[in-house]
Amino acid sequence: MSSSIFNNNSISISVSDDDPDEQGRMRVRVRRKRKKHGDQRGQTECTQLLIRWFVKYWILLVFLPAAALLIFEATRIGKKPGLAVNSGVNEMKKPGSLGNKEPISKVKELSNLNRLDPTTHVVGGVRERCLKLLPAEELEHVELPLTEESSSNLVKRLVYLSDQGSPYGAGDSTDSWQRINDTRFNLFTGHQTMDEREKSFKVNETAVIHCGFYSENGGFKISDEDKSYMQSCKVAVSTCAFGGGDDLYQPIGMSEASLKKVCYVAFWDEITLAAQELQGNKIGDDRFIGKWRIVIVKNLPFVDQRLNGKIPKMLPHRLFPHAKYSIWVDSKSQFRRDPLGVIEALLLRTNSVLAISEHGARSSVYDEAKAVVRKHKATPEEVEVQITQYRKDGLPADKRFNGRKALNEASVIVREHTTLTNMLMCLWFNEVVRFTSRDQLSFPYVLWRLKVVKNINTFPVCTRKDLVNSMGHIRKAKPLTN
Repeated sequence: MSSSIFNNNSISISVSDDDPDEQGRMRVRVRRKRKKHGDQRGQTECTQLLIRWFVKYWILLVFLPAAALLIFEATRIGKKPGLAVNSGVNEMKKPGSLGNKEPISKVKELSNLNRLDPTTHVVGGVRERCLKLLPAEELEHVELPLTEESSSNLVKRLVYLSDQGSPYGAGDSTDSWQRINDTRFNLFTGHQTMDEREKSFKVNETAVIHCGFYSENGGFKISDEDKSYMQSCKVAVSTCAFGGGDDLYQPIGMSEASLKKVCYVAFWDEITLAAQELQGNKIGDDRFIGKWRIVIVKNLPFVDQRLNGKIPKMLPHRLFPHAKYSIWVDSKSQFRRDPLGVIEALLLRTNSVLAISEHGARSSVYDEAKAVVRKHKATPEEVEVQITQYRKDGLPADKRFNGRKALNEASVIVREHTTLTNMLMCLWFNEVVRFTSRDQLSFPYVLWRLKVVKNINTFPVCTRKDLVNSMGHIRKAKPLTN
């Protein structure tokens, strides 16, 4: 009995010995599980806290890095010196290094100087270049047709009116003659009557028109040496700066063939000459600064320097009488493409006689007139006179002309010198003399009136941006005084 009791106790002891170990192991496992669960809960709480903090302060997280980047860029630009083109070569110098204390404005625009990277746009989902020039090796062998134009043109001969045998040639002073007539017509332009204006738009085999250079006493005097040089040009790239308004930017991106075949001519007056000499841009003994032949013009015919600038812009066929092609570039821009390649791409390849940019902001002459007044580019009275006349003549308010924008921006003009394009430019010049100097208002009108000129290439804005680096006007031109 004692044995069975012992056995039972043994069994009891055996069970009793196993339980504590099993319970201990279970307690350990439970404690480990509780510890792991606590870690996960802490991580979840931390994550939720971060999310709540991000939702509350996300604006600061975006704004602070952007503000820091903006401050960094502003500091970097502020330390970057402005650049001006040195005389004779394509070197760069700091403005003011020769004692010129006038600060160069528009640092952002000047940073465009000497850029050759192409301008591109997306067409049909594919990014391509706005101006498609021939490959460099082909540009070296471009041959432009320099023969006379076809005899099938409607206008075969232009006769430019002059003071020979005309009463308007009397007088010794452009200014006094201008005051007597109380208009901007003078001895340089001749006095075009409204009847003559109307007849000038009639297309005949022989067209008799006003086209500047009316009288020997009309001004815009150029030396015989410069005249001889310009008469030798077959292809001309030209610009002008009157009244000291803009600096001279050297052309870039041209081929060796263009350097041999193309004349680069910059027209200055004596005010610009003095301003540029103060900056160290002195004309060499060969009359060049870098690639530009500098032509000094004396006795400018207009008080308004903008109007003086229209003479080389619109009448290159009068200044370069033997040139077959010309490219005009506003003084605020740097021409950066090969001129022979540009003529091939914009004229020959498109079978055009004139190429001009579409306007970037507006499409209607009447909308542009409102913008001119709003931006104080001309007085409301003179704009009203012009627009009233155009409405009377029947100029439509259409925003499209021949499938393109009806409004153009004329900072770059590429053209062939034909009797029709010469006539077109003469009539355009007469309009800016009669009305406002804002040539965007008058070009669509003249094109509309002279309906026989069909093959005009109005290229998009991105093509214009590929042609030039735009720096903007550096300073305001000084008007002439009577």
